[in-house]
Amino acid sequence: MTPSGLVGRGALVTGAGQGIGAAVGRALAAEGARVVLADRNHAAAGRLAEELRDCGHDATAVPLDVRDTAATEHAVATAESAVGTLDVLVNVAGVLTTGPALDTGDGEWAEVFDVNAGGVFRCSRAVARRMVPRRRGVIVTVGSNAAGVPRSRMAAYAASKAAAAQFTRCLGLELAEFGVRCNVVAPGSTDTPMLRGMWNGPDDRDATLRGDPDRYRVGIPLGRLAQPDDVADAVVFLASDRARHITLHDLYVDGGAALRA
Repeated sequence: MTPSGLVGRGALVTGAGQGIGAAVGRALAAEGARVVLADRNHAAAGRLAEELRDCGHDATAVPLDVRDTAATEHAVATAESAVGTLDVLVNVAGVLTTGPALDTGDGEWAEVFDVNAGGVFRCSRAVARRMVPRRRGVIVTVGSNAAGVPRSRMAAYAASKAAAAQFTRCLGLELAEFGVRCNVVAPGSTDTPMLRGMWNGPDDRDATLRGDPDRYRVGIPLGRLAQPDDVADAVVFLASDRARHITLHDLYVDGGAALRA
């Protein structure tokens, strides 16, 4: 089997303060990567970095609001100073808003796009500009299966994730000649604070597993919610040398919920 090739590589993870981002940070560190954990909640990212250092890993935390271009450039420069070079970027930072499309305000729509799509654009641009001269690197964007399947009351979120996924694939096409791979991991319902924040009680969890015909939503064929580690494992694979011939790919990690062919 091809080694992962992640030992000693610098990896920046956005949205690393909790949920999938934190799981990705832990998984990359376990593979020997030198991780930089970025989050608007710097305290949460700092606690994770301390936890990883206590386990013998190389981990640094940096504050980052992905809506801010100057802050993004500064965070990327700081990350490179900490680990030498950034070989891997994982875009996880995201926000979720729900509600009828006709009730979505301009500000709410803009905010969701600014984080979920704009953040991917700003972070990828800043890191890729450093990867291109080195002719190597990997960018993985954590999207959502909602990018490819219409979801009732999730129009802004789904549209922003579709934009982020398509941007990542377009970027991968442009950067392929420089040896930089760009891929998407698209989770379905994952047991995170973001998902639990959508629930009002145990019945909502059951409805997620079974499906909701009134909202034209199928359940999860595997009958379980994803755990953040399930998504992190997919990210690590695509970031590793084991996926060295994979780019422009969209890997669904949703227990079959999107019924992808």
